[in-house]
Amino acid sequence: LVERKDQTKLASVSLISVRMTGTEDGMLNSSGSDGLLGNSSNAGMTSVEQILVPILDSLILILGITGHTLVMVILCGRQRRGLGQAPRGSMMNTGTDILLLALSAADLLLLFTIPFQTVSIAMQRWPFGNFMCRLVGFLGSACSSASVFTLAALAVSRYLTVVKPTRAYSLLTPRRVSIIAFLIWVPACCLGAPQLVFRSVGPPRQTPDGLACFAFLSQQQQMIYGVFHFLAAFMLPLITIAVAYGSIYVFLWRGQHAGRTPQLERYQSKVTQTTAMLVLAFTLCWLPSYGLTLALLADNNSGATGATPRYGAFSVFARLMATSSTVMNPCLYVLMSQKFRQDLLRIFKMKRRIEQELMNENMKKNILSSCDVSDLSLQ
Repeated sequence: LVERKDQTKLASVSLISVRMTGTEDGMLNSSGSDGLLGNSSNAGMTSVEQILVPILDSLILILGITGHTLVMVILCGRQRRGLGQAPRGSMMNTGTDILLLALSAADLLLLFTIPFQTVSIAMQRWPFGNFMCRLVGFLGSACSSASVFTLAALAVSRYLTVVKPTRAYSLLTPRRVSIIAFLIWVPACCLGAPQLVFRSVGPPRQTPDGLACFAFLSQQQQMIYGVFHFLAAFMLPLITIAVAYGSIYVFLWRGQHAGRTPQLERYQSKVTQTTAMLVLAFTLCWLPSYGLTLALLADNNSGATGATPRYGAFSVFARLMATSSTVMNPCLYVLMSQKFRQDLLRIFKMKRRIEQELMNENMKKNILSSCDVSDLSLQ
């Protein structure tokens, strides 16, 4: 028991940025007691935060599921209609759509973890058992890693399309891009694998009558895992993205794109701006979470004794920023892509047309039924 208590103390730093769900030991923790916010009855969330977080989580969940479902319907519809290559000569838009589809799929899986976090925060304990403790932690880590890897793949594909279109035409076929989108999940799942192995349910130090979902690692192991996760799933992809977009903007600024039509130039520039905004939104949403992780890893006091109250409000903010990243992409598509807005309107027009046809069909049935009744009464 003493040994397990010591492990629980060391586990309090359990990777807040290991993604939205990777910190069940903290703000995302079932009880939140020994994690980033300390004991729920002491340094943990206030009663206002306990009410506000579930409300905001519900809003994020509704907006995220609705938005990403519409995105996936639109992108799949484009593939069926063969509209992935407008305007002619852009050739890579089909590959871009495939990567955007993969990005939405990863965000939808990430949204799946939010209800478990919300319930555990509201109840101040983890009621879902060992299996869900590990699965939620794994999905949180793997899905958010897959998201940033997909954004890096998008950046590289944009670089090839804009700067080296001939190579892009031969390399970035829809089949190859689909394989890349699938292979992205291999390193993402490897980064999340420790969550399946080391995470389990146990009594937190400050509320021994409750149950919390922790990663039972030593302080040194947690430090190694946290730093490696930060470098592999945040810094390295962002460096790749920065180099790719930097090269694109240098290329466009120098005007090294002779022979392309103005229409194609405007199209390429708009797509590049949209994907760059996706990256910026992801970075801003996850930066507070990673910053808190590094602060906790560097703070011996918070790692050994449980988080101090000074991290409480910021950890709430960091978590909400991380969860809001799942709804940013559909919003950016609507704001920045005229083509996406047109596809969205097409869906709603189709919906209204179907509803009108169903209404007309029902009216016909009612009229026929009335006629039948009239005939029977006359007889």
